[in-house]
Amino acid sequence: MNLIKWITSSRFWKSWFRNPYPRDRRSRAMVILNSLALHLHPVRVPKRATKVTYTWGLGGLATWMFMILTFTGVFLMWYYIPTTEDAYWTIVKLETGVTFGSFFRNLHRWAAHAMVIAVIAHMTRVFYTGSYKPPRDFNWVIGVGLLLLTLLLSFSGYLLPWDQLAYWAIAVGMEMGGATPFIGKQVRMALLGGFEIGQQTLIRWYTLHVIFLPLATIFLMATHFWRVRKDGNISTPVYEDDEEELRRVAEERRRRR
Repeated sequence: MNLIKWITSSRFWKSWFRNPYPRDRRSRAMVILNSLALHLHPVRVPKRATKVTYTWGLGGLATWMFMILTFTGVFLMWYYIPTTEDAYWTIVKLETGVTFGSFFRNLHRWAAHAMVIAVIAHMTRVFYTGSYKPPRDFNWVIGVGLLLLTLLLSFSGYLLPWDQLAYWAIAVGMEMGGATPFIGKQVRMALLGGFEIGQQTLIRWYTLHVIFLPLATIFLMATHFWRVRKDGNISTPVYEDDEEELRRVAEERRRRR
């Protein structure tokens, strides 16, 4: 006990944890506000929103899949060479000649599939629970943007092995991009990098996959988390026990005054 007291009373500990152990509502609120990790959450959370069966943790699961994809993606970048001559053979070498190479590649692939499923399931849950309604309507738009980025990340990663599946996937994708109203030719040329599928095509999709799309995803995820906090946390239906809790809090505030 003396050791714990000495640690918690040291300047180093207090520089990290500026508030004492929370014993009342005010101190609990200050702990949340002054913490780098905890301040992402609102100070007060509805009791009903903490039930696993309400959200199933789908948003957190999608975030966790993105973190796994980032970690395994950096590992794969150590061995991948984005050229039309070497891309396929670096994947073969990764699968057969690199320690844990096959494991990390398959972990990356399955995490990508899981992230797509988690994002779609998360948006389905948000829709059926009415969590897209005001004041959370702007955050719903951000969620749609995150869904599109997730699909683009999955599609662009599918192209990088540069095998027959990737080649024809690019061909189909270019035709779809070319069907864009008014700017179809410009979109097709921008994604193709020329008049035929080649080195410029691979470089452009590789750059999108490892730089632009992940940065855009991180930005929208940060904005999404911030809006969840500002919009009053997870949207929950109002029940009688919730109304009683609100009346109790209001009564307690009147007494303090």
